[in-house]
Amino acid sequence: MKVLFIAQEITPYLPENDMSLICRNLPQGIQEQGKEIRTFMPKFGCINERRNQLHEVIRLSGMNLIISDTDHPLIIKVASIQTARMQVYFIDNDDYFARKSTVYGDEGDFFPDNDERAIFFNRGVLETVRKLRWQPNVVHCHGWFTGLSPLYVKKAFREDPLFSKAKIVYSIYNDGFNSPISPDFRVKAMIDGVTKKDMAILEKPDYVTLSKLAINFSDGFIIVGDHIHPEVEEYLKASNKPYIQHQPETYIQDYGSFYDSL
Repeated sequence: MKVLFIAQEITPYLPENDMSLICRNLPQGIQEQGKEIRTFMPKFGCINERRNQLHEVIRLSGMNLIISDTDHPLIIKVASIQTARMQVYFIDNDDYFARKSTVYGDEGDFFPDNDERAIFFNRGVLETVRKLRWQPNVVHCHGWFTGLSPLYVKKAFREDPLFSKAKIVYSIYNDGFNSPISPDFRVKAMIDGVTKKDMAILEKPDYVTLSKLAINFSDGFIIVGDHIHPEVEEYLKASNKPYIQHQPETYIQDYGSFYDSL
């Protein structure tokens, strides 16, 4: 089995929290179960490239992604976590990821272009996997920043033999935000294979509707923590799709078994 991890945060590149720790330890544990993995995250500008020994992968970089009629160069970097014998790929672009923070500014303001940054990241991951000619059986998305990947895999990449049979797992964390997303989000996020009907739930884009979009196109879910958004939790359970609750002591084994069941 091959598992693609698409993560919003991974430690040691970003500070420790529930998500960054899971996304650090889970790929290693799944790899130690005998599964093949690839792991991606955004190259936020607060990540120290020298200390973490990031370097550009020239053979994967060089593509342009068009968002809002503007070309944005896709830069791929990679680093190794030596103790885990695993690599992490980073999606980078000077327009979106040069600033020295993640999704909030110094004053706690939600970046107004987070919608485009998320579009670029999700598309960048899937285009890079395509360039690697690597076929995942499971795509596991962590965090709202990855919320477009289920849609893109199931719709835009559904005829690509690399993704046509992939199952999507979406982990839902207590990572909500109250700021609205650009009202043009669903227009900007449209790509070939995605229809207006697919995006209808994003009529008023925010954390809840983006989470619901991810739920619509995922095959299974993991609830992390006891304080996820109640409307999102209700929508997930009403979908009648399989889900499990994160258990800190046994989650690596639990997740591996959940992948197998899908």
